[in-house]
Amino acid sequence: MSSIQVQLPDGSVRQVPAGTTPLQIAESISPRLAHAALVARIRPLRNAAVAASSGDGSEASMYGAEDPHAERVVDLSTPLNEDVALQLLTEKDSDALKVLRHSAAHVLATAVLELFPESKLGHGPATDSGFFYDFWRPTPFTPEDLKLIEGRMAEVVARDEKFVREWEPRDEGLEKFRAASDFMKVHFVEKFTQPGESISLYRNGRFVDFCRGPHLPSTGRVKAFRVTNLAGAYWLGDEKNPQLQRIYGTAFFSKKELDDHFARLEEAARRDHRVLGKQLDLFSIQEVAGPGLIFWHPKGAMIRRLMEDWMREECIRRGYDLVYTPHVMRRHLWEVSGHAGFYAQNMFTPIELDDAEYQLKPMNCPGHILIYKNAPKSYRDLPVRLAEFGNVYRYERSGTMHGLLRVRGFTQDDAHIFCTPEQIEDEVVACIDFAQAVMTTFGFSEFQVELSTWNPADRQSYAGSDDKWDLAIRSLEHALQRKGIPHKTIPGEAAFYGPKIDIKLVDVLGRLWQLSTVQFDFNLPARFDLEYVGEDGERHQPVMVHRALFGSVERFFGVLIEHYAGAFPLWLAPVQVGLVPISERHQAYAERVRERLQNAGLRVEVDARNEKMNAKIRDFTLQKVPYVLVMGDKEEAAEAVSVRVRGKGDQGSRPLTEFLARAQELIAGKSTEL
Repeated sequence: MSSIQVQLPDGSVRQVPAGTTPLQIAESISPRLAHAALVARIRPLRNAAVAASSGDGSEASMYGAEDPHAERVVDLSTPLNEDVALQLLTEKDSDALKVLRHSAAHVLATAVLELFPESKLGHGPATDSGFFYDFWRPTPFTPEDLKLIEGRMAEVVARDEKFVREWEPRDEGLEKFRAASDFMKVHFVEKFTQPGESISLYRNGRFVDFCRGPHLPSTGRVKAFRVTNLAGAYWLGDEKNPQLQRIYGTAFFSKKELDDHFARLEEAARRDHRVLGKQLDLFSIQEVAGPGLIFWHPKGAMIRRLMEDWMREECIRRGYDLVYTPHVMRRHLWEVSGHAGFYAQNMFTPIELDDAEYQLKPMNCPGHILIYKNAPKSYRDLPVRLAEFGNVYRYERSGTMHGLLRVRGFTQDDAHIFCTPEQIEDEVVACIDFAQAVMTTFGFSEFQVELSTWNPADRQSYAGSDDKWDLAIRSLEHALQRKGIPHKTIPGEAAFYGPKIDIKLVDVLGRLWQLSTVQFDFNLPARFDLEYVGEDGERHQPVMVHRALFGSVERFFGVLIEHYAGAFPLWLAPVQVGLVPISERHQAYAERVRERLQNAGLRVEVDARNEKMNAKIRDFTLQKVPYVLVMGDKEEAAEAVSVRVRGKGDQGSRPLTEFLARAQELIAGKSTEL
């Protein structure tokens, strides 16, 4: 019998017979490891440089052909027939969690077919938050059905059925699926396999599904799970196709992790910016005006003004010039820029006017380019940094919009930097510095960075030559290295005109938000024939940096609402101080205090209603006002106020001058504390 080499994570190499499984190797190391192991990650040793690829939950990753030369996650029962690097994955590995959830989807499908055998199976992947499975069934599932399904899943888990991979000739598999009227499985087999191939099936008990895996050793390893909700989904996403029923669930390796997950969801619901936006009267979306269009109410508009004022002042301090460009321009401009071709699906339908077709702008960059091009430039003028809070409009399907986070009309804090190739790296570094300042100023301490590059195999989706793409990617990599910022490279996610750095902030719940972007662009300067006269007296082409640090004002504001649960820092709070006179005779003193605080720059409201003191305090508290100052005879006599601090309660009486000095100090320092 031939033998193979298996390299372990510690660098040691074992010589084992071909066909040995990862489970057998785990057992040879220790029984404890064999019990803890769930799946294995392997990489052929003759192709050690290949990047990891463990699937993304898409149909292609679930059903498509496996690449035998790529790093991949496999079942513990997979025979190893070549030299490989092997890592045994336990509950601590994120790839193992994905496998758990995909296995849970099979447990769900098993339960549904046992309870409702007339159901037909669709797509059942793991997701970032759990899993789902699509079913076709003549009658709708009910909430009571979901409870039954969850109970039957527990029975399937208790049976501890092994997940066994089987192979079947494609024609035989298709014949069986057609005979059972499993039209969705027929589609997947025909789409992701070729005639003459064998198809991969997974069996647990009597349940069989077309799938390439991998899976856990048995259903008994799926212990902490919950069926969460039911939704509709059209087959293949086409509303002309049959309506499917999508059952969602989630799974973790322990009940504590499951309970913690739902506690986080409850907290996220409490922080939902759509709910808080209504409660705090910050913004609205008006049905009569249309979806995805934001109406900023006075309190929300105040916060927006503070955000924008800070950003404008920082732009000026960092050498930017502020500009304004039209909301609509001739469509020909977008043909020159390439947006009409590469970005058409995200643009509104052109507007027919008497002299030409016009286009609502989806981006600000062509407008800034026209400003740059309006007058000749010398190398001494560069870099030119143009910044704008520009309103843009992008087509989003009705079902995809979500409060402030995904809209049709929004404002980008957009800037474009025109510079020489020698200046580009320094400008990118400065943009990263600026992005970090945005995050720390607005109270975010953690972030993750991704470098989105192109996919050379998909050449038609990108503009520009190979050597320019290589230069652009190297420039962004060097900038990140200079800052000492670790990053993840994401192939195929670049914009059509160049690679980009995406900075994702982490909010108080640990959620990632894509906001700040810094993009390298060598394409638009070429498309618009941009020039500058170099030190040598010759004409040269500049390069561009696109950067948006809020991303959009709307999205950033939505994230701020959820991060702070509507309890904004003092400097951002639309009402910073609420004044509560105990009785009518104290209103004159309350007005004097209001005038004193407002003259010092604070935003103040007086509750002069004929209500009890506690009712007034409660109303200011519900509006999450940072400070509530109560005043009666004692306070008026001493020129003092009784201070209640949001989240801390009654702090007792203080001289008005002391309170004012403290508030001004916190505002000046953009503090998140009270």
